[in-house]
Amino acid sequence: MLEILAVSGYRSLRELILPLARLNVVTGANGSGKSSLYRALRLLADTARGRLVSSLAREGGIQSTLWAGPEQIGRAVRAGSHPVQGLVRKRSVHLRLGFGAADLSYAVDLGFPPPGLSTSAFLLDPAIKRECVWSGPLFRPSALLVDRHGPGLRAVDDSGAWRVIPTPIADFESMMTEFSDPRAAPEMIAVRRKLQSWRFYDCLRTDVEAPCRRPQVGTHTPILADDGADIAAALQTILEIGDEAGLARAVDDAFPGAAIEIETRDGWFELAMRQHGLLRPLKAAELSDGTLRYLMLVAALLTPRPPELLALDEPEASLHPDLIPALARLIAAAAQRSQIVVVTHCRELADLLVSEPDSRAIELTKDFGETRLAGEAFRPRWEWPKR
Repeated sequence: MLEILAVSGYRSLRELILPLARLNVVTGANGSGKSSLYRALRLLADTARGRLVSSLAREGGIQSTLWAGPEQIGRAVRAGSHPVQGLVRKRSVHLRLGFGAADLSYAVDLGFPPPGLSTSAFLLDPAIKRECVWSGPLFRPSALLVDRHGPGLRAVDDSGAWRVIPTPIADFESMMTEFSDPRAAPEMIAVRRKLQSWRFYDCLRTDVEAPCRRPQVGTHTPILADDGADIAAALQTILEIGDEAGLARAVDDAFPGAAIEIETRDGWFELAMRQHGLLRPLKAAELSDGTLRYLMLVAALLTPRPPELLALDEPEASLHPDLIPALARLIAAAAQRSQIVVVTHCRELADLLVSEPDSRAIELTKDFGETRLAGEAFRPRWEWPKR
């Protein structure tokens, strides 16, 4: 489980160090940085999937994702006696992402390629300056296990000595994807698997043209697709190898007397829902957006293969207020098997979730364009590996 999430230099997150619990509820006004925090978490996962550079490119490149404010915000500026203005930068440009955990922790530091040293046309691609894996939540040189400086990579062997890994790594590629020998760096492989297991649900489609409203070829689907297209196969998988009773309870909790059915024909699966008082089940094409979205969240949260971390962005969207308590119970139950991060605008959902044991409320606010924790929230100790 992650104990600390750290982000520096990304959009409005100039330096944000968050303590995490089993169930984390992120709230705040529009523009406070909730989406940036969610994206930063996703970027961390992308390092282990080989998508870090392409994900930053979709956001406009590293030059568009860096903190756009001054290097420091002085007391006079905060007091209003001096205007905000840029000065000559004294430090290197950083975009840093990391997490701390009781077993293994990780951080990556990105910046611009060295000027004048390359004839490549891709000069705005981010360059990975350093990556580290260490034991325990707090970085210390003595706790380092895997260390990447520029193209060079080294790891601690069984005797405790450093071993240089001869394969150089391109500055636009992560060591997480370019080195895979479990004998030379088993801790890095463990961190990679952790990151690869993280799941994100922020684009569940329920529109008229959504694939989930049409029959789909069905295969065993223990993990719901990020757009929910394979919901029928995912629910059938839960019925066969997952928590069938939990699925029935989750549906009845939100829609008393209702039950789902998966109709199959020649390998094609279609979702249907039988509701009290109706003579026939309603197929996915007939269900409301809110009903279909809730069933997608059920499929995601009752997965037979729970991830280490599952993030939900505004899961309450399209749901009637009467469904919020059922959704909160569903998320709380999932938090028994996975660490959960929920970004929400719904005060009722947030209040219900933070009343659960081992939960944490994370309220974000903006101060001179910088995302900060509201109030006097506890900030855990954190040190970034130096370049």
